[in-house]
Amino acid sequence: MVDAARARRLAERIKVLTADALEKVIKDPDLGFVTITDVRVTPDLSHAKIFYTFFGDSAARAKSNDVIERHRGKIRGEIGRQLSIRLTPTIEFISDEVPETAAHMNDLLAQARARDAELAKLAKDAEFAAGENPYKEPKVIDEENE
Repeated sequence: MVDAARARRLAERIKVLTADALEKVIKDPDLGFVTITDVRVTPDLSHAKIFYTFFGDSAARAKSNDVIERHRGKIRGEIGRQLSIRLTPTIEFISDEVPETAAHMNDLLAQARARDAELAKLAKDAEFAAGENPYKEPKVIDEENE
């Protein structure tokens, strides 16, 4: 029987335990500033995908990825000791690309705003090509004349 609420609770618990394990169990100086962003557990509680982000350049990121993969068994063991379930789920670490994607989207939106401002400036000073307005304007009704 699938219990989605139990899977969500277990995912939150695994998230906290993974962060603690990275801090306390792994004593590798190459491990940089890693943040656990999300954990997703399968409904049968047999597999957990752990999403993480890293603060730093690509060389330090590669070192941290290597450290995490080398110590995946220790992290799983620590999680298994802390959980109160019969079987410890297998864990898979996935680098979370959401922050980089969000930063890229913010850059694109800033460029679009700058282009819109430039276009508005050009449109403000623009004149019609034919000299007068070629579009039909709505009739203006004078209320005083009625």
